[in-house]
Amino acid sequence: MKKLIILLFAMAQTVWAQEITGSWSGELAVQGTKLPLVFNISREGDGYKTTMDSPLQGAKGIPIQETRYENGEITISAPSMGLKYTGKLKGENTLEGTFSQGGMSLPLTFQRGVPAAAAPAVPERKRPQTPQPPYSYYTEEVTFKNEKEGNLLAGTLVAPGESKNIPLLVMITGSGRQNRDSELAGHKLFLVIADYLAKKGIGTLRLDDRGIGGSEAGKPGATSHDFAGDIHSAVNFLSAKGYKNIGLIGHSEGGMIAPMVNSTNKKVKFMVLMAGPGIAITDLMVLQTYEVTRAMGAPEPQAKTAADINSRLYDLVNNYKGNNLEADTRAFLKREIPALSEPQLEASVKQVTDPWFRYFLAFDPGVYLSAAKVPVLALNGNLDTQVTSKENLEGIRKSLTRAGNKNFEIAPFENLNHLFQTAKTGAVSEYAQIEETIAPVVLEKISAWVLGFK
Repeated sequence: MKKLIILLFAMAQTVWAQEITGSWSGELAVQGTKLPLVFNISREGDGYKTTMDSPLQGAKGIPIQETRYENGEITISAPSMGLKYTGKLKGENTLEGTFSQGGMSLPLTFQRGVPAAAAPAVPERKRPQTPQPPYSYYTEEVTFKNEKEGNLLAGTLVAPGESKNIPLLVMITGSGRQNRDSELAGHKLFLVIADYLAKKGIGTLRLDDRGIGGSEAGKPGATSHDFAGDIHSAVNFLSAKGYKNIGLIGHSEGGMIAPMVNSTNKKVKFMVLMAGPGIAITDLMVLQTYEVTRAMGAPEPQAKTAADINSRLYDLVNNYKGNNLEADTRAFLKREIPALSEPQLEASVKQVTDPWFRYFLAFDPGVYLSAAKVPVLALNGNLDTQVTSKENLEGIRKSLTRAGNKNFEIAPFENLNHLFQTAKTGAVSEYAQIEETIAPVVLEKISAWVLGFK
């Protein structure tokens, strides 16, 4: 019995030593400046969830969409911010790895706990536009199933007034798992939009993405095509409730999914595309790599090099004719970026060969936009580093013109970033620092345009 107790104690020590939950603090060295970061990791079902604090930027509790931990290796990623951390647990209290954002990769070591010196007091973030209940309009928690795949979807229906003829928009989030409010860096973009539109007499249905909040995860390896099926089912759900003037409003990848749904669902009467792709995704991603890297402070030659490597990597993936994409991607990355750590290399290979990413990378928005006959409003900010304004708005304009669409508007906005905040540089790191969730001029534009053909 004594030997059994000793064995169990040793096993318990081993399990405890490998536990990743808790707070981890580190300092990211960027252009001669040290930026403290804190990851807060907790259990969620059989997996993990993470929030991030950036004390010097006044940001606390930033939701991170993906956390994977296996065999002592962790991958933490937030596609909506272009952020990823890959690391290995060393001993009990150290994570050694690489922090990547845009096209820049930097070594970053985290220590368990939050020493006072490493984590200055975080001021409370102000988000003055976030509405607080009770609301002055009708809301309803709803659930329905994807008609093809059967996964349950949950969301909030906002319907001002009793008329079934009001314009009602299905809201479509961007890349990465997001809740129905499209919450990022303390901002609840979709909640703010839904509240503003409701007060103008416009309804909305905002949904938790698969595997978040009340929505089921559905099948593994889901792509944008599958997400379009979720939105298709949402439109039919609203139609079955009697709503007749149903539109779509999509942000980023959501602005790519909206035209896909419109192409097959005749119940869609209009679309609002917020920073939606208008050019081939490979071209968009190369531009994104360059712009995000430059916004982070990287010299132009480094940004160009990063963009060039990614361009050739995307060509490899899109045109692959071999038998082992993972092995050939690994060989490419080892050759082109020899400084990659083993965890970062494997995380990159996994991301590039993921079914969602492969589908996304091969996508051409023009195929669907060129068939769109319904009224379209396309918006973008000129400081957007993730979906560049000039190239993508022009791509949307050309496609809608090819479609013979006579009822569309292209609306660029000065000094706005990817989230449509008033910004200085458009860098992803600014999102949390800015108090404004969305510029009022954008809210006014959307509501006026929708009501213009009510």
